[in-house]
Amino acid sequence: MLKLEISYRGMLLAGLAVLSLFALIKLWPVLVLVITAFIFMAALQPYVTWLVGRGLPRTVAVLAIFAAIAAIIAGLMTLMVPAMIDEFEDIRTNLPEHARTLEDILADVGVDAELEKRAQDFEWGDLVSGSEAVDYGQRIVFTLLSLFTIFVLSIYLLIDTPRLSRFAYQFVPSGREPEFEAILQSLSRVVGGYVRGQVITSVCIAAYTFAVLLILGVPNAVAFAVLAGFADIIPLIGAFLATIPPVVAAFDVSPTRALWVLIALLIYQQFEDRYLTPRIYGQTLNLPPLIVLLAILAGGQLLGIVGVLLALPAAAVGRVALDYMLDQRAGNMAPAGPTGEPAAPDNKAEQGSER
Repeated sequence: MLKLEISYRGMLLAGLAVLSLFALIKLWPVLVLVITAFIFMAALQPYVTWLVGRGLPRTVAVLAIFAAIAAIIAGLMTLMVPAMIDEFEDIRTNLPEHARTLEDILADVGVDAELEKRAQDFEWGDLVSGSEAVDYGQRIVFTLLSLFTIFVLSIYLLIDTPRLSRFAYQFVPSGREPEFEAILQSLSRVVGGYVRGQVITSVCIAAYTFAVLLILGVPNAVAFAVLAGFADIIPLIGAFLATIPPVVAAFDVSPTRALWVLIALLIYQQFEDRYLTPRIYGQTLNLPPLIVLLAILAGGQLLGIVGVLLALPAAAVGRVALDYMLDQRAGNMAPAGPTGEPAAPDNKAEQGSER
């Protein structure tokens, strides 16, 4: 016989826990936007602090940074989107010819495939039509609204950073302020350093892709370079996905040219994975490769592409929490945290001005 007694306080706490879980599930899309805004806040905070330390009002500094970001993104989209539309039209027009060329190449190695006939019979209108077109349209609108929301939230968070800092310090026990500040600095360096490091790798792959395509005479080299920079944001597979469009475009010039483009971009993938990324990030993330892979797989399974993009910052935050617990067990007052911040200005003189 099992006898279970629950106090009124226990019942209240259980009810609050259930309601909190229900609210978390319902508000999860909003929380993802807020978390993403905090990530961008951590990445841009050093630049805001640098401008404020040189006499610029905080609001003006934040708006100036975001105006520059908006101008850069708009310029990149202007370079990429029209060229991608032209490439799609060329692929649709020349697909039977490309299929015949590929069919001849396969026939030389003993592979029989009716690629030209399949290309001629392919219906492009069936790719996105009916309810699928409406669904994709809704996703595009939702994505644009989400990006705008993140943009606005990041602006508000950066402008109100001193006020948010003072509010957070109200809940810190007396005498624990240095420890709390060290934790915040570690989180900022880890998350912000990851975002800024990702910008560096995106710029590198864009410059390399542009140089390769320009040397090999592939059209729309600038547009494919910009596309490669954006695709590189996706961990592990982004650099590989960035090779597909330029290889297809190079195939329109010649199969040999496409093969050289493929080889050159695959070589860069190995260079980025084995040399560039460890040099840029250094000890910022300090995550074993297995943890990186598991974090990306888990993030993709739980939240799709959003989870893939947020997996590494989340894993890095978990590493900071683990280091904090280990330091506490060892008797240290505060975690050491990462020492380097890639592409961040030197703010040693202004570090104490945010509180």
